[in-house]
Amino acid sequence: MNSELFGDNQERDPLRDLIFMEPVFHEKIWGGRRLETDFGYDLPAGPIGECWAISAHPHGDCQVKIGAFAGRLLSELWDERPELFGGTPEGQFPLLVKIIDANEDLSIQVHPDDVYAARHEGGSLGKMECWYVLHAEPGATIVVGQRAVSREECERLMDEGRWEELVNELPVHAGDFFQIAPGTLHAIKGGTLILETQQSSDVTYRVYDYDRVQDDGTRRELHLSQALDVIDYALPPITSGTITRPELGGVTLLESCPRYKVWRVRVDGATAMLAPQRFYCASVIEGEGVASGHEVEKGDHFVVPAGHGSLQLEGRMQLIVSSVA
Repeated sequence: MNSELFGDNQERDPLRDLIFMEPVFHEKIWGGRRLETDFGYDLPAGPIGECWAISAHPHGDCQVKIGAFAGRLLSELWDERPELFGGTPEGQFPLLVKIIDANEDLSIQVHPDDVYAARHEGGSLGKMECWYVLHAEPGATIVVGQRAVSREECERLMDEGRWEELVNELPVHAGDFFQIAPGTLHAIKGGTLILETQQSSDVTYRVYDYDRVQDDGTRRELHLSQALDVIDYALPPITSGTITRPELGGVTLLESCPRYKVWRVRVDGATAMLAPQRFYCASVIEGEGVASGHEVEKGDHFVVPAGHGSLQLEGRMQLIVSSVA
């Protein structure tokens, strides 16, 4: 078994029980209703593209559903109860977990790193993110990376609308995983459902939105100058999202980067994850079971606070678990 993750259970403070989140939903021009049909969420009307499942960002601050902190915002706990998170060296809750329902294509876009975002976006974090593909329609594709090797070449291809030459588009399948570093041109395409783990940032630079018109007759803003500033022209295009890292005791380390670690955890029976040094974010993406005495099912999201003790998992289910690096 993975010695970093698994261990015996411990007694824990009731005030450090699992913190279950109430998701926040966002309407998007490219969204659909799959979050309702696949996860049973009670959605507002309209094309809902994003479920912000674990977030303390001001654009979608999740409330605690049950327990000692019911009704409190995650940002409030971060500010007022730092011991729940193993101390708070960051000024804000550092991660954001969301589910994206791409009924239609998302814009071709890019995100800045921390340095550029802090300088140009009012002190915001940059946006490093990763995608675990929950569902993909037959023939679905995804854009990860660009083929231009210089700003001048990229700008020329954009100006001439030669998007097929510029972007790196590849097939996508359920179970694929993609790490999207800042500076990577990318687009989630229609017919995919994705769990995204990212830095707590909402900064996006759009470079192409297919000339779509919103309900009010306008087109969404593009950010070509900023995008050309932040694209990393040295990044080589990838060829596949197939996971090649080994699975040990049901656990696969999907990503370990300077901003987060992400694991897929398959539970078939009973197991236990060691207490986090700071905290875990956990999302049940399939099946049902019990997590440290709480019945959980597909679509549940919770924070495992520091001091909780080991996380006891029983049943048949899959989770995506993340932590700060």
